[in-house]
Amino acid sequence: MCPEERKPGGPVNANDEDGDESETEETVQEEQQQANQIFQSGSVTPEGGRHKIHVLTIIGQVEGHYTLPPQNKTTKYEHVIPQLVAIEQDDSIKGLLIILNTVGGDVEAGLAIAELVAGMRKPTVSLVLGGGHSIGVPLAVSPRFSFIAPTATMTVHPVRMNGIMLGVPQTLSYFDKMQERITNFVCANSNITPERFKHLMMNNGELVMDIGTVLDGKDAVEEGLIDSLGGLHEAIEKLYDFIEEEEAAGAAQEPGEEPSADEEPPAKKRRGRKPGGKKPPEEKSGGDAPGEEPPAGEEPPAKKRRGRKPGGKKPPEETSDDDTPDEEPPAGKKPGRKKSGR
Repeated sequence: MCPEERKPGGPVNANDEDGDESETEETVQEEQQQANQIFQSGSVTPEGGRHKIHVLTIIGQVEGHYTLPPQNKTTKYEHVIPQLVAIEQDDSIKGLLIILNTVGGDVEAGLAIAELVAGMRKPTVSLVLGGGHSIGVPLAVSPRFSFIAPTATMTVHPVRMNGIMLGVPQTLSYFDKMQERITNFVCANSNITPERFKHLMMNNGELVMDIGTVLDGKDAVEEGLIDSLGGLHEAIEKLYDFIEEEEAAGAAQEPGEEPSADEEPPAKKRRGRKPGGKKPPEEKSGGDAPGEEPPAGEEPPAKKRRGRKPGGKKPPEETSDDDTPDEEPPAGKKPGRKKSGR
């Protein structure tokens, strides 16, 4: 019999070959899935970082209730809203990074996305690159912390349709209400005041075809719209800091953990009472407790008169400078005289 020929490196196990092939197939599927996710929705969930985060891009024009022409770069809100819900429900995703480069778009669609981001429990950070104009302003300030590149710009202007003329007063009233909603949201999620934001909107000395103000990165931070100047590295590090702070806080409040000897257990909150509020004053009375009959031979306690606070001072007794008729002055002293009003 001829000896079996062996390849260099020793015998090959069939199970090892199957395992390598399965791992390769899984890697290829994950890469293909991420490529499809980027192509369809402009988002990605990268692996290999300190924490697993989701990256969402809002680019071009925010598309709302009407489909825009195919040559326009758009962000479709019917794609973004389900993603935000899935991110909030997925425990493996620890945070959300939003990258914006948008010219604006549909007001109600953009405001709906901004409200969802602002109401998320997970840490969120935004980064404005290129531009965050019009309805991009509420989208930029909706996360927990916002960054803007020094070369990026933001345009603040009033709500309008095509053109600058409004046909009827009702349309103007409707636009005023919509503008008030946007102003309230922006001021509630940033450090700018409503008066200053309205002043920037109504500025008529900067734009040729419109009213409003264009802010670069430094101006946006100084006005209080954006929290800080920065780039991608600063945004990711800030998001990691938020995630680690929440993990540390969650570890400190794990159920079943006994407090140390030096720490006192936290007091339980009572329902129907605000924490830190004062206790209602207890009613003190010298009589018997309500519902208890007085013993035989004793009269029931007299009721308190209205118009006088309990524990108040007694009215001062009337006194006069004259001695009482029954009281004699001490020996050796003459009866005192009343001083005249001189």
